[in-house]
Amino acid sequence: MIDTPQMVQTQELDTAVIRFRIKRAEMMTVFGPAVQEVLDALKAQGVAPASAVFAFHHSMPPGEFDFEMGVIVAQPTRPSGRVVPGKLPATTVMRTVYHGGYEGLPGAWGEFDAWMKHEGVKQGEALWELYDKGPHTGPDPSKWETVLNRVVAG
Repeated sequence: MIDTPQMVQTQELDTAVIRFRIKRAEMMTVFGPAVQEVLDALKAQGVAPASAVFAFHHSMPPGEFDFEMGVIVAQPTRPSGRVVPGKLPATTVMRTVYHGGYEGLPGAWGEFDAWMKHEGVKQGEALWELYDKGPHTGPDPSKWETVLNRVVAG
């Protein structure tokens, strides 16, 4: 389900994002329109995305998601409606790739978290998913790849 996790030092990257604090059940209704909103705001500024879409979770209170949805950009952007400039952090993460449809992501995270605990890697609260290969690259979910990043606690 997931590749063997690796420890990675990330670099700070500029992003264009919309931040949400929503009930988990709302994710599927807000995500798609928000992706289009970010892409439209970038297009209006003449900025191309430098990555696939990601979701950076600041925290996961019970029943909620507190996250930013956006894309990496090669140049800083200006605020436009709900779309604001942001950053992915320079930090140490454990990283793996999940292969499959989005409905399998909760199980992939469970497998990833269990692997980290077994290996004695202390987890930080923040995590992010980069939807590297998905519906935008082809209709076959077995070929989709989501990069899972979990911050390592100091």
